[in-house]
Amino acid sequence: MEKIELVPIYSKQKNFHGKAYIIEIGNETNLYSYDFLVARVIKYKNVAEVYSLESDSTLRHVKEFLKQAGYPATNKKQIKKDYFI
Repeated sequence: MEKIELVPIYSKQKNFHGKAYIIEIGNETNLYSYDFLVARVIKYKNVAEVYSLESDSTLRHVKEFLKQAGYPATNKKQIKKDYFI
């Protein structure tokens, strides 16, 4: 189990300073923001799930994660509607 730092590609930020990272376990890619599981992509089901959007920073992390995984992520309202569990 390896922690991989989330690197911004779509965000204007240069980096997330280690506050967001990914751990892959089997067919799941899990996003941690401030050491809390906030989202995951289940590859074999082609499903994204979001568990938390508590702060603006976490929202930025989730948006970046979803976009990098190929899922639309335009704003908090859309993310909650499409992926929130």
